[in-house]
Amino acid sequence: MTKKNQMYFAVNPDAKHDEHLVDYHIDDIDLKFTTDAGVFSKLRVDYGSGVLIKAMKNVDFPKDGILDVGTGYGPMGLFAAKFWPDQEVDMVDVNERALDLAKRNAQFNRIDNVNIYQSDIYEKVDKKYGLIITNPPIRAGKKVVDQILTEAKDHLVKNGVLLVVIQKKQGAPSAKKLMTKIYGNYEILARDKGYYILMSTNN
Repeated sequence: MTKKNQMYFAVNPDAKHDEHLVDYHIDDIDLKFTTDAGVFSKLRVDYGSGVLIKAMKNVDFPKDGILDVGTGYGPMGLFAAKFWPDQEVDMVDVNERALDLAKRNAQFNRIDNVNIYQSDIYEKVDKKYGLIITNPPIRAGKKVVDQILTEAKDHLVKNGVLLVVIQKKQGAPSAKKLMTKIYGNYEILARDKGYYILMSTNN
């Protein structure tokens, strides 16, 4: 059993199953998530994901659908689907165990305006969106994170918005520089306990 196979960005993590039920509440929306070993943040909704979920409620974006890149067991994508029930939300991840959980969580919370499927970053994504959200897999390395931020531009409609959560100590300064280079703009939408929500618009 290799350590790599236990990482949440593995395709088929072989960690022994250890399911938990996580409850997460924002305003009047309460969602419950089944989590498991071998996926990101199995014991609670990651703090950074929570900061992004709260921040994205106030974002104005073209209503051309939403993409959650690296969805894990689905908290960001499923909250987006609840915030904007008239929007179709695509949720992708490389981790098949995480995707199975995301599908179960969508069904359990009675959320049906979602499409959840396996994709290595944008490999199988063939649409453009008004909003792309991501909590990038820092442990997968800078190359992967940079690819997520850079190639999002090819999947955003005009004036589409990219929202990224990243810790200052895990690369926020370099992410700001890259987003400025690719999009010509960036904004710090929120800041909380070292987590930054960075926003760029595809002008």
